[in-house]
Amino acid sequence: MTRQNEAAPASTAAAGGTLLRPNPAGAAQRPIRLLTFSTLYPNAAQPNHGVFVESRLRHLVASGEARSLVLAPTPWFPSRADRFGRWARYAAVPAEERRHGLRLLHPRFLALPGLGLLTGPASLYLAARAALARLLAEGLEIDAIDGHYLYPDGIVAVWLGLEFGKPVVLTARGSDVSQLPGYRLPRRAIRRAIVGADALIAVSAGLKEGLVALGAPPGKVTVLRNGVDLRSFRPPSCRRTARAALGLGAEPVLLSVGHLIERKGHHHIIAALPALPGHRLLIVGEGPDRAALGALAQSLGVAERVQFAGAQPHALLPLYFGAADALVLASSREGWANVLLEAMACGTPVVASPAWGSREAVAAPAAGLVLEEASPAAIAEGVRRLLASPPDRAATRAYAEGFSWEATTEGQLALFRRVMAARC
Repeated sequence: MTRQNEAAPASTAAAGGTLLRPNPAGAAQRPIRLLTFSTLYPNAAQPNHGVFVESRLRHLVASGEARSLVLAPTPWFPSRADRFGRWARYAAVPAEERRHGLRLLHPRFLALPGLGLLTGPASLYLAARAALARLLAEGLEIDAIDGHYLYPDGIVAVWLGLEFGKPVVLTARGSDVSQLPGYRLPRRAIRRAIVGADALIAVSAGLKEGLVALGAPPGKVTVLRNGVDLRSFRPPSCRRTARAALGLGAEPVLLSVGHLIERKGHHHIIAALPALPGHRLLIVGEGPDRAALGALAQSLGVAERVQFAGAQPHALLPLYFGAADALVLASSREGWANVLLEAMACGTPVVASPAWGSREAVAAPAAGLVLEEASPAAIAEGVRRLLASPPDRAATRAYAEGFSWEATTEGQLALFRRVMAARC
């Protein structure tokens, strides 16, 4: 899901169409020099991988008050043969590239299938440490490490900070707080990352509560929600044309977007279709559950009403959002689901599961509604209720306009400067 447009020049940088306000206090300061560290970052072979990390960083850099080099290690794999599936894509990732004006490095680390939770931190650290040592020897100067996802990335970012004497700010994203702590070794490492980081960012208030439950002092956690690019995500000029481009007719169209895995809940939406006669479901995404989801639709007799669109470039998502009557998010766990804001920015209301962040993103009737549970029956009832009296699409768009990236960018700048000052 790669964005196609380069970031605007710093003097006119915009977040969601709103010019970033210059920081008078920071105007005389040089830009913050960051090392952004994450295995969740888009690349030439995986343009949809971790686009939420890239999007936030692009808006931060566009402010003109920060710059960053991205260190995004990639698992080593010896072959690009298609028969190896996603592992072959790792082999196709370039060692270095530029995306939207940012320099990206992809050092390789050893990731053993089935043993990643155990071996990931050590092998990831060795690869990242060697790459960063080389960069520093070449003259790279950094003020802080901007790490994303608590395990294994977060604990490795903390180790790098200790090794090279740099403050570390970690961003928790969702399953690193809700799922991985259920495993003994990751839980222990995540708690160490929480202690070792200079500051923590949570993308929703619910996620902050999860961090506090894991032992984070409340004052150490800053809530900085994700925003939406209001220039890229906007209502189509003609919905009829958008629907025709996707081969859709006049029937109500539900849209589900996300990786085809169990926790994204696509199976619940498919299972709701028998109770929603005449409704069509369009699923955008790819993943290991594709065959199982197709089989489920067949067994329920709704296969002719389920369309699998596969993974789509991020630039094409507005077409799908704008054509749909409602986005349905059935995830069991989410820190902050970007698709909710992206759909609303295109004028499409949402039916969302009660995952972390949903009630913060869907807080008015114009946005849609949040379910009490993510079950087929609840989804069917929620869809009927929403579409029986849908909000005006212009009102839905207007609601989304309150979620530009500006506040998030300003919050990051203030936080980085605070931890840098504390270190000094």
